[in-house]
Amino acid sequence: MPPSETHLSVAEQDSVLRPQRVVGTDVGQLGEMLHGLGYDPLLTPVSGAAEKVRLTGAAMNPKAVGPGDLFVAVSGARAHGADFVRDAVDAGAAAVLTDAAGVDKVREALGYVLPVLQVESVRDAAGPAAAAIYGNTADSGPALFGVTGTNGKTTTSYFLRSLLDQVMSRRQKLTGLIGTIEIAAGQETIPSQLTTPEAVQLHSLMALFRERGVGAAAMEVSSHAITYHRTSGLFYDVAGFTNLTQDHLDLHGSMEEYFEAKAQLFARRRTRTSVITVDDPWGHQMASAASGDVVTLATAGQPAEVDWEVLDVEPSGLGHAFTLHHGRSGERIRTRTGLPGRFNVSNAALAAVMVLESKQAEYSRDEVVEALEQGDPFTISVPGRMQVIGTSPAAIVDFAHNPDAMIRTLEAASEARRGDGRIILVIGAAGERDRSKRPTMGAIAVRMADHVIISDDDPHGEDPAQIREELMSGAQEAVELGELSTVLEEVSPRADAIERAVSSASHDDTIILAGRGHEVYQDFAGERHPIDDRAELREALVRHGFTPLEDSGHQNGGERA
Repeated sequence: MPPSETHLSVAEQDSVLRPQRVVGTDVGQLGEMLHGLGYDPLLTPVSGAAEKVRLTGAAMNPKAVGPGDLFVAVSGARAHGADFVRDAVDAGAAAVLTDAAGVDKVREALGYVLPVLQVESVRDAAGPAAAAIYGNTADSGPALFGVTGTNGKTTTSYFLRSLLDQVMSRRQKLTGLIGTIEIAAGQETIPSQLTTPEAVQLHSLMALFRERGVGAAAMEVSSHAITYHRTSGLFYDVAGFTNLTQDHLDLHGSMEEYFEAKAQLFARRRTRTSVITVDDPWGHQMASAASGDVVTLATAGQPAEVDWEVLDVEPSGLGHAFTLHHGRSGERIRTRTGLPGRFNVSNAALAAVMVLESKQAEYSRDEVVEALEQGDPFTISVPGRMQVIGTSPAAIVDFAHNPDAMIRTLEAASEARRGDGRIILVIGAAGERDRSKRPTMGAIAVRMADHVIISDDDPHGEDPAQIREELMSGAQEAVELGELSTVLEEVSPRADAIERAVSSASHDDTIILAGRGHEVYQDFAGERHPIDDRAELREALVRHGFTPLEDSGHQNGGERA
């Protein structure tokens, strides 16, 4: 069925991320600033008139360029941004930031009609350039809370914002959110296209936050964003680390390279305070690699020398209550999360400690403790993250799309299993991503669920049947080796797979649709096909005589980064 979001064009999305008032900077001043940061820019032509050109915005996509903008022309996999410089100039670009190859393209297309700043690494320089144009400094904008890790970024960022809302509202300050599902400044939200926007958009957004009175913002920081310098020029008050498990090896090549990408966020020059979850060896390694103020958090009940630990975890409704204990002071804070799954205790604990450890945000520690103990900030609905659509049968939509997330989701379902109820799982795998995890995901599915239906996720440019086959191969091998009784099927398209899952269910069963979460389109070779797992599941439940929960109406869409 059609998605509920309103799809924005590139120009429309960019425009709503921009502040109304920008002081800007001259091209000459921008060049001097970049030189001072070590980028050694070459400004051509060098003339008084060129140096005095005023810049009041920045854009990387030529479709998003507006009058007075710096057009940031980056070399891409298929084309160079400078190939589109005529479009950028027609839209009002006043200058160009690019590399040597881009300079040649600009001069060939336009001659010497506008100034060009040449740097070696355009992506790295784009953030500081945009920061200068929008007047952003480390302490000028909202207190930034960044979350990175393989799993849990989105939920932790929503938990962060919910807690920040409670403590910042007392100071008449708004909060912001930047992530996979949406970008928000106070009550205004738009769907996201990337987990982390490009650097020029982020700095525009920081200026918008400042203009709107946003005092603190939670932000997902993907490894892609760090690798492609999207966070260049930003400074985080607190950054948090959830975990590191196999994912995105198509980009990073190895777990060590993946770790190194994440670790860049926790350098002193990027982040004031780092809160690191140390539930596994990668967490301990990250805590050792981080510089600046480092705070450790243990959430898995393992004895360790840590700053904070989670104790006394007990079931509470669909979720859990738990105690945060500070090892040095002995302080104990009792709080809870209403979301299913022990992993959401970890997400909630990380959010709580990040807010407690902030040195920039405008609130008192007592206000945070009061909100944690009395405000129930972690009982919220996070779109597509363990989102409960029905309770009889239990019907859940989750974004789990890698092996570790699959295990966590299925463990949560197993903990909540009712009597002889079965776990019915629909899974797929995204195309043009790490292929090595597909057989592993298939094997995990049949070992931990009772009925597995393999279907499509986002094939992108790959053959959907081949992706399903790679999942099936791992699942079939695990069934044979383990002599499992798991029902295993392959059903496509995905809507039919969801229908099959619900038609097979009884009231005591648990249905899990994994992999797509909040997304409302499937990408088949560049063509977007509308489908929302939450809406499809809800309608299938009704067709088969079950009663879903009331629709919250929060169904924004987005894409992975």
